Amino acid sequence: MSNLLMAGKKVLIVGIANDKSIAYGVAKKLHAQGAELAITYLNDKAERFVRPLAEELEASIIMPLDVTQEQQMIDLFKALEEAWGSLDGLVHSLAFCPLEDLHAPISECSREGFTQAMDVSCFSFIHMASFAKDLMKDGGSMINFSYLGSALATGDYNVMGCAKAALEAATRYLARDLGPRHIRVNSISPGTIATRAAGGIKDFATMLEYNQNKAVDHQLPTIEEVGDAAMFYLSDLSKGTSGSIHYVDHGVAIVG
Repeated sequence: MSNLLMAGKKVLIVGIANDKSIAYGVAKKLHAQGAELAITYLNDKAERFVRPLAEELEASIIMPLDVTQEQQMIDLFKALEEAWGSLDGLVHSLAFCPLEDLHAPISECSREGFTQAMDVSCFSFIHMASFAKDLMKDGGSMINFSYLGSALATGDYNVMGCAKAALEAATRYLARDLGPRHIRVNSISPGTIATRAAGGIKDFATMLEYNQNKAVDHQLPTIEEVGDAAMFYLSDLSKGTSGSIHYVDHGVAIVG
């Protein structure tokens, strides 16, 4: 028998953009612990960055997935069912908001921007869960990624704070919904990390400095640390935990 935490487990990872992505940090940890991976990329432009990483991680399935395109979602889960027959884990690491709405005061956010932020950042997780649950025949684990801006009006987060708050609520309701199937649903809330997506936040360098100063050990989190937390929630170590919001932020969330 293998002593690897994820040996024999099959995990879908959605949201890798490059080697700085939180989802890539998670994928590396899962691969090192024996998981078999399916990895998606957004579009043709993204594929040239994601495919080499997926191949490095020996992903069994590498497919496009734009969560606003229903047929791509259908095709992905059909491929998973045909190749694997079952699924043990789902990693959702997606968020989007048009920059003009992200940077605007919340009172000036457009209806279209708000809808897009909610669709990609929150509803896509709910929708993905509706496909994944039937493949998790013997139970499983689903995780997503939030941010402190869901609970506090912090930084230049604005409408994304609303979307992340909705995502955290969806996590709790999905945990209750899917609990009878022995499917756990949890959210990890990393602190400020210099990812590609975070680069769209105004004055992000100032935000990094602020969070480093506020952290109890004056350290910023890494994608590897987030990967360690994800490993717990995706492995059998977390069998008693569902519906939780887990901070990986070096204590920023607890400091007033």
